[in-house]
Amino acid sequence: MTQNPDTLAAVSLAMADDNSDAFAEQIGRSFSDWGFAVVADHGISEDLIERAEAMSRAFFALPEAVKRSYHIAGGGGARGYTPFGTESAKDSNISDLKEFWHIGRDLPAGHAFESFMPPNIWPKELDGFRETYLEMFAAFDKAGARILEAIARFLGLAPDFFVDTVRDGNSVMRLIHYPPVPEDSPAVRAGAHEDINTITLLIGAEEAGLELLDRNGQWRSVTPKPGELAVNIGDMLQRLTNNRLPSTTHRVVNPAPERRGFSRYSMPFFLHFRPDYSIETLPSSVDDTHPDLYPEPITAHDYLMQRLREIGLA
Repeated sequence: MTQNPDTLAAVSLAMADDNSDAFAEQIGRSFSDWGFAVVADHGISEDLIERAEAMSRAFFALPEAVKRSYHIAGGGGARGYTPFGTESAKDSNISDLKEFWHIGRDLPAGHAFESFMPPNIWPKELDGFRETYLEMFAAFDKAGARILEAIARFLGLAPDFFVDTVRDGNSVMRLIHYPPVPEDSPAVRAGAHEDINTITLLIGAEEAGLELLDRNGQWRSVTPKPGELAVNIGDMLQRLTNNRLPSTTHRVVNPAPERRGFSRYSMPFFLHFRPDYSIETLPSSVDDTHPDLYPEPITAHDYLMQRLREIGLA
């Protein structure tokens, strides 16, 4: 199912209820061809999306000093606020044009993964912030689990293969604000990069700009309709599948001149394996024409820290 991402047709997650194998083939082929898929009918309610987007705009509209009071120095951006001009793409010395807020998994006291996942922090200036985003986190988690089941079917694995791999995983929801862009800016909103995690689910981004790099070296727009998810493969899943499912390079380019004065907001959910999961190449992804490109296993946590150091967040 080779498609042009400029007109990439959305795959309806509701199809999985009637024909899970057909849905798996359709979305799996999109991931295999492009590393991306657009997903409709994902089960995240319109009301929740609207509340979450409104809360994000309200937070980033707070005074700079208030936002910076939630920045954790030395925390690698794992929780709370990360100021404008902090993160850069791998191998780039120019910072992205964005600020963001991270929300992670809430763990019960004494959980085995406490040392890997710091507690969330919540801004006291906004009523309902915590409740809204814990609900949104859970909704993303549920949609992601259904997509992973389809990926497992596409790869010829047991449908529940990924259930244990992501149980209490180190997933992160990121609220992003890309401010208006100066005309002479040498930077872009988000430089070309690949995601570190297992899969990414992105909602929002009414302003255009998301592009993927296709196999011919051409940049192509990814333009979900309002309420749809853009979902892409991360480096961890690419490694697990021996590149059968590619982690595609993507970026967020600066707007056209007439839109430079407008902010862009988006909300990606980086779904992660659990920290102690050993990423070892699936035997079914290795054969005579596809040798193992990743013969050394690595835990999800060690891989995450390795990559965070490369982009200036650790």
